[in-house]
Amino acid sequence: MVALLQGAGKAFSAGGSFELLEDLMADYAVRTRVMREARDLVFNVINCSKPIVSAIHGPAVGAGLVAGILADVSVVARSARIIDGHTRLGVTAGDHAAICWPLLCGMAKAKYYLLTCDTLTGEEAERIGLVSLCVEDDGVHDRALAVATQLAGGARSAIRWTKQALNNWYRAQSAILDASLAYEFYGFSGPDAREGLASHTEKREPRFSGPAAE
Repeated sequence: MVALLQGAGKAFSAGGSFELLEDLMADYAVRTRVMREARDLVFNVINCSKPIVSAIHGPAVGAGLVAGILADVSVVARSARIIDGHTRLGVTAGDHAAICWPLLCGMAKAKYYLLTCDTLTGEEAERIGLVSLCVEDDGVHDRALAVATQLAGGARSAIRWTKQALNNWYRAQSAILDASLAYEFYGFSGPDAREGLASHTEKREPRFSGPAAE
């Protein structure tokens, strides 16, 4: 069996709601719960016994991007827009990014896109190795389904244990994941996160003024 992951509508994943972000900033219990959920999401994808194929189209941000990038085979539309927007929001790039972007596309590219929050097209994401395949926009779902069908017809045990072995590269970085999550959710209690959210809701550039860590 194979899991096929795709978004409904014009976006693969639009990211978290402004209401959730407000709760994260205001409530320690919410921060604790969501931090645990974020870690669980990463390791649920990594440890899933079935191969996962993602079909990424349109905007891809937030928790959906986590699952899309961590999928065993990621198929992306040429005009897809991949954005890790953490630092634009005023918090550390947590979630999946610190454990897998450097492995997938190299430290230099990972740092550039995670620090700047610049948008990656599907075509550029494939070029730097962040995703498996890039196809024309109208073919992304068919290609992902074809890959999933191919895997479903393969040797299930061999494919499953190959995934299990390869994903030890991610498991070995679990301390990095924990650190990035801790820094991210610590940031939600600070002034930069509030300014980041305000700039999004007011559709303007942020004016960050929080103290830098020494």
